[in-house]
Amino acid sequence: MWGNATTRRDLRTGSPLWLPKEEAGGLGKPADGTITADVAIIGGGISGALLADAALMAGRSVVAIDRRGFALGSTAASTALLQFELDLPLTGLIRRIGRDRAARAWWRSAAAVDALRGRIADLGLRCGFHQRHVAYLPGNILDVAGLKEEAQQRARIGLRSRFIGREALEEQTGMDRPGAIWSAGAAELDPVALTRGLWRSARARGATLLAPATMEAIEPRPRGVTLRLDNGAVVKARHAALATGYELAPMLRPRGYRVISTWAMATRPQKRALWPSRCLVWEAADPYLYLRTTPDHRILIGGEDEDFSDAETRDRQIPRKIATLRRKLAALLPGVDTEPDFAWTGCFGASATSLPAIGPVPGAERCFAVLGYGGNGITFSAIAAQMFQRWLLALADPDRDVFGFT
Repeated sequence: MWGNATTRRDLRTGSPLWLPKEEAGGLGKPADGTITADVAIIGGGISGALLADAALMAGRSVVAIDRRGFALGSTAASTALLQFELDLPLTGLIRRIGRDRAARAWWRSAAAVDALRGRIADLGLRCGFHQRHVAYLPGNILDVAGLKEEAQQRARIGLRSRFIGREALEEQTGMDRPGAIWSAGAAELDPVALTRGLWRSARARGATLLAPATMEAIEPRPRGVTLRLDNGAVVKARHAALATGYELAPMLRPRGYRVISTWAMATRPQKRALWPSRCLVWEAADPYLYLRTTPDHRILIGGEDEDFSDAETRDRQIPRKIATLRRKLAALLPGVDTEPDFAWTGCFGASATSLPAIGPVPGAERCFAVLGYGGNGITFSAIAAQMFQRWLLALADPDRDVFGFT
């Protein structure tokens, strides 16, 4: 048995763009007595929603719990740039884990964006999904020469990326930089609308959603898993999936994992100031910087990550960090209105390779876990759903050695 089953964190502060007050909850119901199902999902964010969908597709019954309410945790703080590009460049990942595994990691990420697009269409979800190109700008991690080498390595394994020069970049983005990697195969969406849509679909297909419901203990056994909730209710399932984001269970101790802090803002609507292609933009830089547009014509910009997770310290930094993001936005796109309509901060996961940890939990039979890292959280959640479904069906996943717990 593991008591105090997940770490409690203040996951975010401020006003995320995606979470209007009138849509703040209402998907779950109180837990009562003993509930049974084939699969128990712990966590009501995007990872849990995609795992639940995958389990239902496999013919399994599902019960899901969340201590706050569905889509009210870290998912609401996401800026939802759906990229196949990992935080660690392909050239760097090759040096860390070898060419074969690095190529498989990047291609699995690229395929996950397409799979997510298909699932959104299958379920008819309205979540602002739009396919986009990506402009990857030079920075202090990769200069122009480094970007050209990176583009060559991507082309070598068949990814849809190429280096473009200053003139082509300015035509697409209005940004005056010496060049960039231009990639196809990315997308953007509203993460809360996607997550709530997935949970509504799961509920309509028979899933039981319990919230607010806090797991006090988890008891994995050879024939099943028992969850004990804070109000005395009990959930019994054949399998359990931990999709609790940055509130880790004590049984999860992945090597190299850390929780850091990040900041984001969205400007006022300014349709005429947006760049022609509306591509996603990010820099090969530390601190991290990325931006996108929204369907209501805002500019969303984020980054400035720092390696600490204390909520009080993180929240005190909001004015300074937002001011820095505004300066950087003005430098990239002179003349745009940088006044924020929304600003927020939250927890963010990081690993040495920028890869997630996904798979069966070592030492906890019948338990599966998803730990997404870096700027690809939603993409990694889509990969996790595929791997989880295979695990439920006792099928081997070809990339378990890339993403599994070590």
